[in-house]
Amino acid sequence: MRTELVEKAAAPVAVEQTGGEGPVDVVTRTVGGWDGVTISEGRFGSTAFHLGRRELGHLHARPGGDGVADLPFPRRVRDELIAAGRARPHHVLPDSGWVSAPLRDAASAEDVIALFAAAYGRARAAAARREGVPSAA
Repeated sequence: MRTELVEKAAAPVAVEQTGGEGPVDVVTRTVGGWDGVTISEGRFGSTAFHLGRRELGHLHARPGGDGVADLPFPRRVRDELIAAGRARPHHVLPDSGWVSAPLRDAASAEDVIALFAAAYGRARAAAARREGVPSAA
């Protein structure tokens, strides 16, 4: 099951990039458009994405439209994502379950959106379990 998550997170995600949008803008627009996702100001000037009270991850933008994404995963999943080359250890908390992924261009935006999709899927499944709704998976 965990390997499946890594494979899904590694799968390419097609995104539409409009003129003048940087990779941070593309990720913000795409992930922010998912059902139930809210966007708020996070710590250290980041943009945070939540499903209910659960943080899916956040983005640190830099001038020019690039930046870095930070996402939380269980430690085992984090280790698999790093081993698969889909993410790096978190830039501040490298020994935690958090991962970091650079946002430099359209390809990296697709990779980061795939990571957010994995986090979103985990969050929706957890919410369904809490509410007693059978999982579709």
